[in-house]
Amino acid sequence: MYPAPLDSPTRPPGYRAALVAALLCVPSVLLLLLVSFKWRPLLTLDGDIARTTHRWAVADPDTTQTFRVLTDWVWDPWTMRAVCALAFGWLALRGAWWLALWIAGACAVGSVVQQSLKAAVDRPRPVWPDPVDSAHYAAFPSGHAMTATVVCGLLLWLLRRYDARPAVWRAALVLATVSVVGVGLTRVWLGVHWPSDVLGGWLLGAMTVALAVSSYAYWPDRRGADGTASAARR
Repeated sequence: MYPAPLDSPTRPPGYRAALVAALLCVPSVLLLLLVSFKWRPLLTLDGDIARTTHRWAVADPDTTQTFRVLTDWVWDPWTMRAVCALAFGWLALRGAWWLALWIAGACAVGSVVQQSLKAAVDRPRPVWPDPVDSAHYAAFPSGHAMTATVVCGLLLWLLRRYDARPAVWRAALVLATVSVVGVGLTRVWLGVHWPSDVLGGWLLGAMTVALAVSSYAYWPDRRGADGTASAARR
């Protein structure tokens, strides 16, 4: 038996990821139904929070401008997709083509789910007499929140699979957490999303990551097609 190559990440048992996905499915579907059927207590809570944060945004233009830069450039979905493209290139250079395609495919599926739900639910965004920012398309779920959750979640999983050094892992975990939480808060602060839009993006994004990890764990072993040897078959 030959030792596992460095470019062949260890596959975790898929049942844990599948269980997490199943657990996340319940609140995700529940929130989707509440938003779709316009459950009044949820709409009231959304409105109360949104009006409060909008007053803060109008009263504090410096913080608002900082949040606009963060949400439009640092945590923008296209920035997140560029990070995913860098991960794709890194994996491709190491010969892990199957894993690179799987990462790209998982991000693409997340985008399709997000846009499909936006079109299906067609929830209006908040409207203000004195807006501090603007956004297009429907509100639910938040594309910024969902994209950041999917990309950051997949990259954290990738670092785990390649046994990143503890210092690198901790830094990545902090950066991912700040990005996912931060982008959600900026969308509410800027008045372009209801709080439940952001919550929906987080839940659906996390469920997408869990489903993707589970599918990879149970997919037939394709590491040989990536130019790496499979220790389990030798």
